[in-house]
Amino acid sequence: MKVSSLTWKIGGEAGYGIMTTGLIFSRVFARKGYHVIDNVEYPSLIRGGHNTYVSRINAEQFYSVNKDIDILVALNEETVKLHQEEMSYGGYIICDGDKYDLVKIGQARKDINYIMVPFSRITAQINAPSVMINNVALGATIGLIDFELEVLKGIVREIFGKKGKSIIEMNIKSLESGYRYVKDHLKTKAFELDIVKPSPRLLLSGNDAVFLAAVRAGCKFYAAYPMTPSSSILHSFASAGDEYNIVTKHAEDEIAVINMAIGASFAGARSMAATSGGGFSLMNEGLGCAAMTETPLVIVLSQRPAPATGLPTWSEQGDMLFAIHSSHGEFLRVVMAPGDPEECFFMTGKAFNIADEFQIPVIILLDKYLSESHFSCDRFDFKKISVDRGRLVKDDRQIKGEYLRYENTPDGISPRAVPGLKKGIHIANSDEHDQYGYSEDDSHNRKAMTDKRFIKIKKLVDRIPPPKKYGPAIADITIWSWGSCKGPILEAMKILNQKEKRVNMVHFSYLYPFDNEITEKYLAESSRNVIVENNKTSQLSRLIRMNTGQRIGNRILKYSGRQFLPEEIINGIERIE
Repeated sequence: MKVSSLTWKIGGEAGYGIMTTGLIFSRVFARKGYHVIDNVEYPSLIRGGHNTYVSRINAEQFYSVNKDIDILVALNEETVKLHQEEMSYGGYIICDGDKYDLVKIGQARKDINYIMVPFSRITAQINAPSVMINNVALGATIGLIDFELEVLKGIVREIFGKKGKSIIEMNIKSLESGYRYVKDHLKTKAFELDIVKPSPRLLLSGNDAVFLAAVRAGCKFYAAYPMTPSSSILHSFASAGDEYNIVTKHAEDEIAVINMAIGASFAGARSMAATSGGGFSLMNEGLGCAAMTETPLVIVLSQRPAPATGLPTWSEQGDMLFAIHSSHGEFLRVVMAPGDPEECFFMTGKAFNIADEFQIPVIILLDKYLSESHFSCDRFDFKKISVDRGRLVKDDRQIKGEYLRYENTPDGISPRAVPGLKKGIHIANSDEHDQYGYSEDDSHNRKAMTDKRFIKIKKLVDRIPPPKKYGPAIADITIWSWGSCKGPILEAMKILNQKEKRVNMVHFSYLYPFDNEITEKYLAESSRNVIVENNKTSQLSRLIRMNTGQRIGNRILKYSGRQFLPEEIINGIERIE
């Protein structure tokens, strides 16, 4: 059967290379020029538990994984039982017929094709470790869709290149065995993908894009305590530190993380920290210190379900209002929420410039889905990320006359001297202070310094893009959302608009400062509005009402720890009268 789109899923017990296998599968098709989006799900267990990896490939542009699975690779019986109801009509399940045969015991769906591949028997025959059943299954998949085995072998050589020739050969032998078994026992190919023009595409996660942008933007200090789903950023920095002259610190906790990052920034280095909600809670006092001392800082907050430990390895959007109102007191900050890896890349580059220019904290909101899923992308234009250090003073010759670290300038932005300058000596004080940095509790000074820090917003708002409208200019329904919901909504819109139901979207990539004017304009243009977001209390609804006074009553909310699927959004939209 010839198809333009195919959704593949592999499941099994932890320890059998589910993530590696899924990533290899996605890379094969991205390498050949297909559009790819994948998503991994795993429990927060040290050992064991059920893991899955789903990858959707398409000859044309698309925006989200979908509900129906075309090929399911089941490395154990549990996978079949848990996921066969997700199968599309006429789909294929590849499983080990030696260990379980659902057809014989009457637990099979009659509309599904069951491809019995003896994974364990094959690994035993070629003297491969039992964990290599994942490679047998991967080879079987490639055989089932009659794709190029050589591309798969090439990617396996890349991934396992450092593990030695014998490991590479055994992996490839396992792939070939699974491929040959299907070819010998299946007389027709299951699916034939539309051919695309060979055009290798990047395959990267949101975390990958943030890391690449930070390096390009000149980040020279990174601190973190490993916390899912932000941990891979730490791994990337640690692996690249020597090559790019970046100091990477695995601190003892998030309090140390933010204080280290503030210290590095005070010393003149571009610095960054990343965490999840629990770690960000610990960072709050330090965040206030950065604001009071007007020290630039970029923080990645990758959300997961909370409170407390919550669901450590799952996805949600419950920290938006927390980020906007984080730490005690009132101070200026920027909160941005990229919707895809491309936005992650370019917005992270911009985050460093905003932090430096306005000498404020910038918070980048991600979530587990965006942080860890992989998306195929065109190559980024690195030249579009430029470095602007604002009013950073690195040389005494730049200081004319008396130096005031917190000089009350017309735009509120003061010259910031790095330590070591003779003329730039000053006190960095977390107490309220005067223009020199000395502690000062005078009421007039307090008002003047608070106004100085907030007056920056007049210039800052020109740097913040407004929420963006996608789809037809005039629509029957306008969806309002932010962050990683962007992709599933765009995919749902594509289907809904083909049904002659005009739907558009207003997407917020920047949540604070909030753009009242354009929000009110878009609200006035729409007859029916609906909020779509991954939380219980509809935090975007509250943010809009807080700033405009207008209430959006229609809401499609999901807070199960899983990201939206386009089918769920379509069902919700179709119920709106």
